[in-house]
Amino acid sequence: MPLYCTKNHANQSGSSFCTSCGEVLWLSPGYVLASRYRIIQHLGHGGFGRTYLAEDLHRFNERCVLKQFAPQEQATSQLEKAKALFEREASTLYKLKHPQLPAFREFFTADLGKGAKGLFLAQDYIEGKTYSDLPKPLSEAEVINLISQLLPVLTYLHSQGTIHRDISPDNLILRREDRKPVLIDFGGVKQLVTASLNQGQVLTKLGKQGYAPEEQLKLGEVSPSSDLYGLAVTAIVLLTGKEPDQLYDSYKGTWHWRKEIKVSSNLEKVLQKMLSYKQCDRYQWALDVAKALKLPDNQPETANISHIATVNVVGQKNLPTPPSHPQGNTQVLVATPSFGWLKPIALKIVGASLVVFVVINALPLLSSLKSLVPVVTPITVTVTEAQVANLVRRRQALKVTSRFFNTTVNEAFYQKHPELNRRSLKPAPEDADLRTDWYNIADDLLNKLDSLTPEARIKLGNYSKSNRHTLQAEIDRQFYQWFPHMQGKKLNPNTYGQIWEAIAFDKIRQLERR
Repeated sequence: MPLYCTKNHANQSGSSFCTSCGEVLWLSPGYVLASRYRIIQHLGHGGFGRTYLAEDLHRFNERCVLKQFAPQEQATSQLEKAKALFEREASTLYKLKHPQLPAFREFFTADLGKGAKGLFLAQDYIEGKTYSDLPKPLSEAEVINLISQLLPVLTYLHSQGTIHRDISPDNLILRREDRKPVLIDFGGVKQLVTASLNQGQVLTKLGKQGYAPEEQLKLGEVSPSSDLYGLAVTAIVLLTGKEPDQLYDSYKGTWHWRKEIKVSSNLEKVLQKMLSYKQCDRYQWALDVAKALKLPDNQPETANISHIATVNVVGQKNLPTPPSHPQGNTQVLVATPSFGWLKPIALKIVGASLVVFVVINALPLLSSLKSLVPVVTPITVTVTEAQVANLVRRRQALKVTSRFFNTTVNEAFYQKHPELNRRSLKPAPEDADLRTDWYNIADDLLNKLDSLTPEARIKLGNYSKSNRHTLQAEIDRQFYQWFPHMQGKKLNPNTYGQIWEAIAFDKIRQLERR
């Protein structure tokens, strides 16, 4: 694949400098870009440009990924359209907030020397192996687990009006720290409302051959089912250990992967529907796939969910309505990181304020019932959009999961207001003080967690009851100094017990460093 400089001169792959004008093509390891990013190594190049592993000097040399805009298209009109779409992509990625997507850092222009300027997009680096690098074939249980962990990510993306377009084993990383799949490489990301731009000309036909459906590769047409198709191809590749061209008959337009491996009849039926040639014959939403697979309600991703979500209503009007979602002019679909018993949630825009729903799991309240279906209790908190966005940004910057954070805030809130009997708050004026109180508790908790080390914070929600510590008196002193209202109370191991464990983690690390 040729490399192009900013003046569109073609060069052989692997070239460091443009043979026509001398412009630097690859930034060398050790080069500091924009006085902030130190290049570590080259990761690859493709249709959009080049990708680097770098260190962020403004964030304690934390590793990150830099993507440089350097498209292969050479016509001036096409370059302008490609640049506009790249900038639009950066704007889209900036709005995406999900723990299984690389976090966006910034979009910037940098001086490359010899009068050349470069456009760059910086994202978090995900440490781990891509699924293409894992030993294959995977077992049916492993593949079902992968699908179940990716469906909430796709639910979130699609509800935000975004299609990934390039789902494949190369673009899935098994994150080392928690063994969860992370969806990377948004080179093909476009908002659904822009999918009709440049019909068949620039960057609308993105997608990997074999993993993308025909209508995407030939016509540039995409929908949520396009990503579900890519996920299904990824599944059969991992199950069989063979590439798509070994499993697909391009003349007949049919898949013959079932001759290679035996799986349960239900998984076979679901994958076949996801792989349907016609878009209208496939599942239209990730929630449809979860329902068809009959995923258990006690999945780790869904059993104890708490979730704060903000909504951007721009561009959502062209999205189809997902299943089981009530119609109404005042409702906007918001992604939920779960499926099965947890249905899509509707938010209402009240004046200039954003009503935020916090979903909590009320399973303990159902002990007297024969049914084990959890209850989802909404708590409406009316704050300004800027306040909500700031709260979410702070939590994400501290790398505290929304599930742990919101459950802990809810526990503190209801302990302070037992008279509510865990009733949901109303958007009416009489609950205004309670909504403010909830927000203040959340803000105060973030202030306290900020004093923990990143290593201790990132484990919140994963400490086990088996942890034992010899510094209990000192840990108790710090904990109850922070939370005096918890004196004499049994600590919930899933919320405040986690903070106690994090303090203990830091204390032990301090001793180890002496």
